[in-house]
Amino acid sequence: MESTDKPAAVAATTTTPPSTTVAASKCPFNYSAVDVGLRVVLFAAAVISVVVMATSKQTEMVPVPGLPTSVRVPYSAEFTDSPAFVYFMAALSTTGLYSIITALASTLLGRKPSYTNTILLAFALMDVVFVGIVASATGAAGAVAYIGLRGNSHVRWDKICNVYDEFCRHVGTAIAFSLFAAILLVFLTMFSTFALYKKIR
Repeated sequence: MESTDKPAAVAATTTTPPSTTVAASKCPFNYSAVDVGLRVVLFAAAVISVVVMATSKQTEMVPVPGLPTSVRVPYSAEFTDSPAFVYFMAALSTTGLYSIITALASTLLGRKPSYTNTILLAFALMDVVFVGIVASATGAAGAVAYIGLRGNSHVRWDKICNVYDEFCRHVGTAIAFSLFAAILLVFLTMFSTFALYKKIR
């Protein structure tokens, strides 16, 4: 009896339940590849928005107030004429720099078997900050662009897009890409938060 019980006892002591530590420590999906892809797209959107806005300058012959309408002088419209557009350029330029830095960081960290909670939390918090920056810049630029498109009869602000049509098209395109960048940042925030939740659960 004693000889038959020993193998069973040894088998019972050597059998261990499957470990879940490794599975819990890893991200539930290929976080690095998706995160890097989204940040590269964000970089492209920010750069396109900045380039389109920077090349929006247009010069037209416009009448001089107080003189006959036949008297016209060349006058240029460019983004530096509006503080809102200058802020827009600064915000999107900073966002482009941020996106490429975090994409490189995500690529380097992706070579490790798992992400640390600190990195995921830092990505989520910084993405939230840049959502606010890009959204505020898009809103400010959009408000000025709308006045340029429609004018405001209550305060006697005339529209300018009927004269500077190319300038307005550039501004509208830049704002559209900026809005797309803000949406990408929202997705990145949700993505980082979800990955962190799955990792610590």
